[in-house]
Amino acid sequence: MTTPAADLLRRLGEEDIHPDLPETTAGTVRLDARADGRTEHWYLTIADQRVAVTRSTAEADLVVRADRAVLDRIAAGTLHPAAALGRNDLTVRGDIRLFMMLRRLFPGPPGARHPRDVAAATRRRP
Repeated sequence: MTTPAADLLRRLGEEDIHPDLPETTAGTVRLDARADGRTEHWYLTIADQRVAVTRSTAEADLVVRADRAVLDRIAAGTLHPAAALGRNDLTVRGDIRLFMMLRRLFPGPPGARHPRDVAAATRRRP
């Protein structure tokens, strides 16, 4: 069975380039998703606006641990990663700067619009 987080991580690895990531972002991230007494490990290698995704328990520059349900909500855009961190729904160990970049790979809330689009639509109204 696939989950929203697993689907998103697979897609991240398939995409050629991620323009939302700064070109200077580089590092490794391990996502540990707990569910049903087991932990799944996803390993992301980020460099040159590219993300390689594998399954590994190797050490990483940043380790993010959470219940799979929390990561699924983040992957669906219904929970912001920083909000999950603030509520202790997830924990991080390592380079927090990578965590701030990692959130750029996750979608925003369903139905969200870019502020520039909203401003442009407002200017067009009579």
